[in-house]
Amino acid sequence: MPPRTLPTSRELPLVPAASALLVVDVQRYCCDPAGGMFSGLSPATIDTRFGAYLRRLQHVVLPNLQRTLGAARAAGVEVLYTYIEALTSDGRDQSLDYRLSGIFVPRGSPDAAVMPAIAPATDDILLPKTASSVFNATHIDYVLRNLGVTQLVIAGVLTEQCVESAVRDACDRGYLVTLLTDACASITDERHAQALKTTAGYCRQRTTTELLAELAGSAGE
Repeated sequence: MPPRTLPTSRELPLVPAASALLVVDVQRYCCDPAGGMFSGLSPATIDTRFGAYLRRLQHVVLPNLQRTLGAARAAGVEVLYTYIEALTSDGRDQSLDYRLSGIFVPRGSPDAAVMPAIAPATDDILLPKTASSVFNATHIDYVLRNLGVTQLVIAGVLTEQCVESAVRDACDRGYLVTLLTDACASITDERHAQALKTTAGYCRQRTTTELLAELAGSAGE
């Protein structure tokens, strides 16, 4: 058997047939001010503590995800969503970290729903999870390999938590990762910016406009 030819750079354009877009945790629980993460807080408190984050979601992240999803589907890129949801009603299957952090979305809860602006298409793949990294909490690696995916575009929330975990774990498993910088958000802009810095050595980073131009170019090849 001849030796396998490995990529020599992270800076490789997407091959749509070998690529997938992973949208991380853009769901009612943590992206809708009526969601469980904000339960018990007054509107004033929500605005003070989370206003910048929620505005970035509404005006930057969701529109950019809409554009990216449309272009990805048109190009034949696989689309996967991960979202926080326990496999049980009492959360007994959750990770210790989620228990200690007070993160809980019961099975079947409305909080598990993906935000309507980026609702999954009929044949997209949905993966509930109960830990920060989708690679630790689901069978996504098995699914991606069955799909023939070697390049992964990642976006969602929170940048320095579940998104960064997905980036690092995907890289460790041999995927070429593109982080979509303006389709991610964290509670503060500072945390978001720091996460981009710390993940720069693991992945290539692109804006939505840059990625769409790349996908448009691949369609003409």
